[in-house]
Amino acid sequence: MMKYLKGLLLPALLALASSAAAKKSDPLVETTPFHDELVNLMYFDDSGVALVQELQAGTIWRSHDAGKGWKQVKEVEHVLGILKNPYNNKVAIVFGERKHWITYDQGETWTSFETALPPSPQAPVAWHAKDKKKILINEMENCMTAPCLGTTYYTTDGFESKPKVLLEDRRMCQWARGSQSFLEGQDKHDDRILCITRGKYSDRSKDFRLLVSDNYFKDEEEPVMSSGRTVQGMANMAAVKGYIVAAAKADRSSELALYVTQDTDTWHHAQFGDHKIEEDAYTILESTSYSIQVDVMTTKHVDMGNMYTSNSNGTYFTKNVEHTNRNDRGYVDFEKVANIQGVVLVNTVDNWKELERSRQTKKLKSRISFDDGRSFEKLTVKSKDKELHLHSVTSLHNSGRVFSSPAPGIVMGVGNTGDYLGKYTDGDLYVSDDAGLTWELALEEAHKYEFGDQGSVLVAVFDEADTDEIRYSFKHGRKGTWETIKLDYKFRARELTTLPDSTSLKFMLYAAKKKEGGGRQQVLIHLDFTDMLKKCGDKDFDDKWSVRKEADGDPSCVMGHKQQFRRRKWDAECFVGEVFKDPEPDFKPCKCDEFRDYECDFDFTPTGEGKEKKCVPKNTMKLPEGACQGGAKTYKGSSGWRKIPGNQCEGETSRDKQVDRECDGADSPPPKSDKITSEITRFKGSNFLEQYYLEANTQDDDKASKDETVVMLTDERTAWITHDHGKKWKKAIDDEIVRIYPHPYENNYVYFLTAGKKVYYSEDRGLHDSIHSFQAPVMPNKEMLQIMQFHPKEKGWLIWMGGKNCDKLGDKDCHTVAYVSQKNGEEESWESLVPYVKKCAFVWREAGRSVKEEQVFCEQHTNEEMGAPLELISSEDWFKKKEVKFKSVVEFATMSEFIVVATKADDGTLHLDASLDANTFAEAKFPPKFFDVHQTAYTVLDSSTHAVFLHVTVNPQRDQEYGSIIKSNSNGTSYVMSLSGVNRNTEGYVDFEKMQGLEGVAVANVVINVDEVNQGAKKRKQSRITHNDGADWEAIRAPAKDSNDKPYDCDVSNKEQCALHIHGYTERADAREMYSSPTAVGLMLAVGNVGSELSTFGEANTFMTTDAGITWKEVKKGTYAWEFGDQGSVIVLVRRGEDTDHIYYSLDSGEKWNLHQFSDHKMRVDAITTVPSDTSLNFLLWGKDSKELVAVNIDFSGLPEFEDECKLYENDPTKGDYDLWSPQHPLQQDEPECLFGHVAQYHRKKRDAKCRNAQRIDHMHDIARNCSCTRRDYECAYNYERQPDGDCKKVKGLTLPDPAAVCENKGVTEWWDNTRFRKIPLSTCEGGTEFDHTGSVHACPGFEEDFEKKHGVSGFTIFLAVVLPFAAAGGIGYYVWQHWDGKFGRIRLGDSAGGAFDSDSPWVKWPIAAISGLVAVVAAIPLLIGSVWRFAAGSMGGGYGGRTYTSRSSFARGRGDYAVVDPDEGELLGDESDEDV
Repeated sequence: MMKYLKGLLLPALLALASSAAAKKSDPLVETTPFHDELVNLMYFDDSGVALVQELQAGTIWRSHDAGKGWKQVKEVEHVLGILKNPYNNKVAIVFGERKHWITYDQGETWTSFETALPPSPQAPVAWHAKDKKKILINEMENCMTAPCLGTTYYTTDGFESKPKVLLEDRRMCQWARGSQSFLEGQDKHDDRILCITRGKYSDRSKDFRLLVSDNYFKDEEEPVMSSGRTVQGMANMAAVKGYIVAAAKADRSSELALYVTQDTDTWHHAQFGDHKIEEDAYTILESTSYSIQVDVMTTKHVDMGNMYTSNSNGTYFTKNVEHTNRNDRGYVDFEKVANIQGVVLVNTVDNWKELERSRQTKKLKSRISFDDGRSFEKLTVKSKDKELHLHSVTSLHNSGRVFSSPAPGIVMGVGNTGDYLGKYTDGDLYVSDDAGLTWELALEEAHKYEFGDQGSVLVAVFDEADTDEIRYSFKHGRKGTWETIKLDYKFRARELTTLPDSTSLKFMLYAAKKKEGGGRQQVLIHLDFTDMLKKCGDKDFDDKWSVRKEADGDPSCVMGHKQQFRRRKWDAECFVGEVFKDPEPDFKPCKCDEFRDYECDFDFTPTGEGKEKKCVPKNTMKLPEGACQGGAKTYKGSSGWRKIPGNQCEGETSRDKQVDRECDGADSPPPKSDKITSEITRFKGSNFLEQYYLEANTQDDDKASKDETVVMLTDERTAWITHDHGKKWKKAIDDEIVRIYPHPYENNYVYFLTAGKKVYYSEDRGLHDSIHSFQAPVMPNKEMLQIMQFHPKEKGWLIWMGGKNCDKLGDKDCHTVAYVSQKNGEEESWESLVPYVKKCAFVWREAGRSVKEEQVFCEQHTNEEMGAPLELISSEDWFKKKEVKFKSVVEFATMSEFIVVATKADDGTLHLDASLDANTFAEAKFPPKFFDVHQTAYTVLDSSTHAVFLHVTVNPQRDQEYGSIIKSNSNGTSYVMSLSGVNRNTEGYVDFEKMQGLEGVAVANVVINVDEVNQGAKKRKQSRITHNDGADWEAIRAPAKDSNDKPYDCDVSNKEQCALHIHGYTERADAREMYSSPTAVGLMLAVGNVGSELSTFGEANTFMTTDAGITWKEVKKGTYAWEFGDQGSVIVLVRRGEDTDHIYYSLDSGEKWNLHQFSDHKMRVDAITTVPSDTSLNFLLWGKDSKELVAVNIDFSGLPEFEDECKLYENDPTKGDYDLWSPQHPLQQDEPECLFGHVAQYHRKKRDAKCRNAQRIDHMHDIARNCSCTRRDYECAYNYERQPDGDCKKVKGLTLPDPAAVCENKGVTEWWDNTRFRKIPLSTCEGGTEFDHTGSVHACPGFEEDFEKKHGVSGFTIFLAVVLPFAAAGGIGYYVWQHWDGKFGRIRLGDSAGGAFDSDSPWVKWPIAAISGLVAVVAAIPLLIGSVWRFAAGSMGGGYGGRTYTSRSSFARGRGDYAVVDPDEGELLGDESDEDV
């Protein structure tokens, strides 16, 4: 309610006061013409001063007499918009492009200030509710470099001085005191600001943080949420009355966790029972000071939702209304009647069941509630038994509220009687003067309407076409009381408005007046009803008007009290004349009533109506702490009812008291074991074909700990599902299933393919009854191509790659065809894209690329002939129009920023082009002299550290394969030698692996007898490790003694003769295993031996390091498989290659190992797995027991060591259960902790800490400092080779060309200086010895402007993607392997060379996989390229990277013939996977 403010300007008061002059028979009408369209027509509250903006001219006009006369505000020009301060009726800001103006006196005078960029279109200003001089201004977000982050300025003196920068990389900022009810009556947090900003060392939306500062971000802190930890992935926040709500989004899920605070110090996680809140699918409605109301979308393809209301602290939400009507902009047909507590109007969708199945028109019904939405009834028309339906918020036809104003109880609306709501133009104007209890027809046809003088004047204007009449009524709009004002011209009404508090007798109508001879004139019509009636006396008022009356005539109790208003009688012929004075209700408390004042509590579902209503416990009801323990039969629990939030009734009833409830009815946890438990499940079949974890939202502590879903397929074509990590399995589907596709961007979605057209799917991880089916348009293709492709942002957009005319084997007409659905495969939603295709993919990605979401690239056979060369075609409208991008395409890949295309020239050589915008492509360049020897096969290993590691095969002979690892510069365009003689096997796996979660550590195996191998001898191998991203490699230092405390047979102090050698990818029994985990920083396990070279797998033992490979120890004799749990709190080992009945586990990072027997007899174990984030205390062993398949769940969660959650204090990192650990470089005597030019600090759980990590923690604590540059921060530059003494010399026989000579080549626009050294892309060192003082890039003559564009901050810098050189004749097939549950991902390439991606700090660490692409040489197959991976920054919203899925089972036939397709992170360029359908 507007408060009456004293000290208003006298002229303004006089302008609106009703004078005591003689009565007039007609209202005063004044018309003011304007040149062009008007927008932003607004009053300053409680005054007659109004502003309006001319759209085209960008001018502002001001009226001081409620719109009668207008003057242009001369000092303000080129205006974009006006915003007034909702908490101060004197203040408004007018925004220009860069120059803006503020007024503190309702527009009499203006002060200007400037920003560097235009204002943010989302929310340009944030007001302080208590101090008009404290203002935040948000500049437009810079979306050229993803993510869209912008600068916020602040002023504390109302722009008397220049605004200061608050933050330069915020998503959004607001004052803690950003709403009047927040912290009301409390004297704190006056300067507090909350901002959502980028992650500490990352730009990806999954790492966004909420920060709080009390001193304008000189200091800041991240608030701790209800879990006791900070929460990443913050997506949005809003002030809602006395609450601030923040929404966080987990990676690869559109599900949101909502956090609510009433003071910004304590935050609660909002619980919605079993409903999930999704991004872009919820609306926070107009709430009350005692609860929040949220409308949550319930179905993807129909705009409708359920409305939830919170308890008084905003933590528990209960459902009030189902099937509310929404529109695609998120508006909901929901409005509270102003000024009267508890009255709510909503529109609901009546035919919701049919709509969920097929596309129909919505049938809407209007309903009204008098108890804040707890119960609803029909709208009734006096003396008719038909119900009334009204148009609401989703079809707005005027500004302001739809139905009501502060005039007590007077409500109007346009609608119709009948079964459902009809068209607006078929509606009539209805009025109610008892707050919606009963209605009557006011005027026929649809009208705009407005209220004045506390409801004693109603004004309406025809709204279906031109008119020359304005209608008004002084008697509550009843039929027969409407008078007419006739104008001498026709006009079309655009907007009808008055003072926001509806206390004035003056109105403004904005209209388009018809001109003679055609055309329109924009006009503002001022209406003044002053002096038409006398001023009311006491006898004209009803002092005790209330909304509802009981049978005895007494006012009804609503929300625990009786509300009464002093209101003019409907037939009194007088004006109230109390301008700016809002009607105030008089409250009288009522006694609490069991039926009226209570609703179902959280965890209880309502059944029945009225006095029959009961609250039944849900299946998922949680027990109170300590209940049902020690064999207790009952416990004290909620009665099932709670007092309605905000209800002010007095006294208690039986519903306030706790009741005895039986233990067996509740969701009592199984008796908790304090030991490790194991559960064995047996399956028919001889192989597990594929299994995937569908990880729950990791920010939702409840869900993540309870729900660990795994889907699995056996070779019997049976799909199984478990939600408790394999303790209980059930058949997912009764049908035969041949493939499982999890959605790579949305963990909740999974698809089960049959051998025919039927596809089963779930949008909720297979929970409850969420598995449904759809029909694909055609059978899956038989070409072994990837069948389904997914969109990173639009979860329901699918591409289906099927086969046409392929029913008969060998049919000549059989060909592939691609289809698209935008509704997750729903009936009639499939559209044909293109026939004769090899691959189609959505081009849009989260980071950076400004392309349309609909853009699709396809490889299509030329002239639609199977077997003809491929063309790359592109379309933005599902191929109604297409554009050919390249001819003779070998393959294309879409990654986070890049699109890379390989083409074959007429002479058989291959070319590679890269693009950032799917439009402009640039060719990539190869190292000189490289094609002389290296011409057979290539495997892309990794590109996580701003550089690409590429393995180039030198000897391709079977069982003698080895090659060189070359490493690219930061934009992937020039390569230098990193390590030669690196081992590879026939399948194309390379012995090279990065350590996950840490930057720059990698292990590789080299062949030490290459000359003999070239003559046909057997390979002899040694292991090497690098700690600086491949610049230096050394042997791995062996431990002094073995696990039995005995010394080894050789002298371990001599690393050249006696070192640790470990088996890599090429020899692993299961290539999925990694040495390390992304969440157990610095820990690695490996199998190998100590000696002069690597011996056989059978002779190997198991070793471990806790300091990222500097020191190792032998932990067990023999070879074991391993897995990390709870982010390294548990390490589990299981015997590999022989039958076993036990595992070993360590709870102290490998110091001590304990045995746990999981079976009473031995069985073969093939693999051990856990959730991708390694945050679980459950593991699964996969194996065989005689002829049956077995999956064994092993659960550590009951151990007393894990009862408590670990305490992490970011501000005092060593105080809790964690230490700070910094990785070191073993070859660096001075400052060994300086790696890549900085000292990084990671959180690691203390060895003796007895607690569980629970939620995933961000292990990187801080970059403590940058170091000075030394030789270790540099590697040899392009055209130079490393010498044994560490210097870099020119490649022998290579004369360095004039670097500027490249400008003579066609299309070249820039050249680089020659230099011996180049900085390692990861390094952030400063000063010291800078070895790379040359090496700048320059524009070629005539291309200076293009060069500016390309390297300037304004445009994108095209960083060419990694390039795989190709053999001209040999074909390359590939098989690639990635840890099947997607534990690592985010491989990135490139760095901030051009300034466009400066925010992408080089130390961002991503867990990395060594991805190997197989390369077998087969003659006469079209060539393909290996792989290209992502670089640069993440972004808000949209897709997520991370889990990589094999598109063919990891277990299939033990061969791994499948391809990795991880669309966000890049994909392999080459033939798609073997599909077995």
